[in-house]
Amino acid sequence: MAKAAKLTASETDGVQYRRAKTWQIALSQMNNGSAMIFYVLVGMMSYLQNAGYGIAVAVAGLILTGTRILDGLIDPLLALVIDKVNLTFGKLRFFLLIGWAVRSLAVLMLFVWASDQGLGMGFFIVMYVIYIIGSSTNDIAGNMMGPVMTNDPRQRPVVGVWGTVYAYLVPTIFTLISTVVILPKHGNQFTVAMLSETAIVFVIASFVFQLLAVIGISGADKPENFEHLKARDEESQVAFRDMWQFLRHNAPFLRYVVAAVSDKLAQQVGAQAVVTTMLYGILLGNMQLGTIMSLISMLPSIVFAIFGARYTGRHGAKAATVVWTWVCIALAAASILLLLVIDTRTILVSLPLMIAFFGLQLGLNGSKMCVTIAGGAMRADIIDYELDRSGKYLPAVVNATYNFIDQLISSLGASITLGAVALIGYVTVMPQPTDEPNPAILWVTIILLFVIPILGWVLTLLVMPGYRLDRQGMVEVQQRIATRKAEIAAQEALVGAPLTRDEIVAEIQHHENARRSVDDGTASE
Repeated sequence: MAKAAKLTASETDGVQYRRAKTWQIALSQMNNGSAMIFYVLVGMMSYLQNAGYGIAVAVAGLILTGTRILDGLIDPLLALVIDKVNLTFGKLRFFLLIGWAVRSLAVLMLFVWASDQGLGMGFFIVMYVIYIIGSSTNDIAGNMMGPVMTNDPRQRPVVGVWGTVYAYLVPTIFTLISTVVILPKHGNQFTVAMLSETAIVFVIASFVFQLLAVIGISGADKPENFEHLKARDEESQVAFRDMWQFLRHNAPFLRYVVAAVSDKLAQQVGAQAVVTTMLYGILLGNMQLGTIMSLISMLPSIVFAIFGARYTGRHGAKAATVVWTWVCIALAAASILLLLVIDTRTILVSLPLMIAFFGLQLGLNGSKMCVTIAGGAMRADIIDYELDRSGKYLPAVVNATYNFIDQLISSLGASITLGAVALIGYVTVMPQPTDEPNPAILWVTIILLFVIPILGWVLTLLVMPGYRLDRQGMVEVQQRIATRKAEIAAQEALVGAPLTRDEIVAEIQHHENARRSVDDGTASE
């Protein structure tokens, strides 16, 4: 007996979902790879500030912190512009390429053409702000690609998988290129010449990634995929008040922000180099092991991402977030228990303890990846929910608003870590791998690496019960959107005569009633 064909999500849910081919998703997410190349390059910015522009190290740190805050302020303004603009020849491709061009020119100016020319701090700050504008433009357009390409609940998490693959592999590859290939040619010194050569190679490589991303998104980059659910142009104009209304009335977004930003803050705290030094260098006694572990964990994390995407596609972003958050809490608690009941210096000399410790860490990293994949799908769902709620399609506004809040909160990560380290006596010096382990270092490491993330995950579990966009909730959202689009299409297909006054009043009343219905449901949360 022949096996019955598996039903598609469209057949199961009764909604004609928009889908993309796998190769289109894979190519489009190469924009993430292009961004990661610049990320590696910007990691060398402190060397450039000192060697190329004579800026003191302490001042350099303040400049990078200040520009990070500026980045968060710029994002919402750029998002309003991007959502407001309608282009018949490719909206996303236009902003992707414009953002890449501005970012690349700023990098070449900073690293190649103006470096070591005596231009000083003022010139550096101006060019770095220009870099941020280009970077933000490209990143906002890049974050819009997933929601625009597909609204199929089974396919949306796949976008996150490909983005994750590039986010893991590209920084590793280009870090090796800079440190293993280019740096030795310059006497293992981060000189102006070394930084200049690195920038040229990286910009050329990023252009290849960018072109492939443009090819990938070209099939979905059409005006009809950015349409609002408004029958008249004057109702479709995007303004600043739309961002305010979005923040006021989109309760699922606020719950998502609490969950995602608390997790991101915990991630930033644990990702600080000093935490790696305390765990691997001091407590375990092998500093190099931290780097090795980060490389080894890449493949399992990608496998977890694939599995997490399938789980999210089947059960919905809300269910996946709750399930994998519980798994994270369990594995983090087990890690705390293990570190407290044994001598940490025995982990590397006892095979059972080594297997237990690294098994827990690989499992925890993989579970975190599943939460991240579910979060990406959740944000795409919120974009469609906002279209259903307000009648306006605002992917740039949603992404930029989240990025602004995320950067504002997660920027506290380094301060929390350094403050905790200072409490145990490291006020004027930083912990070194040669320091002897003691209970204070053990407890601070546990708090930074496991306790703070657990608190973030608990917040996630507290806000998720009121998050209304579960699997069935999103089916209903998509059904309402499809129905409204069909109504607009039918209306536009009529004789073409302008609406009468009574028709206009009836249409406005219809939308107001629908909006109040959605907002009342939101308020009841």
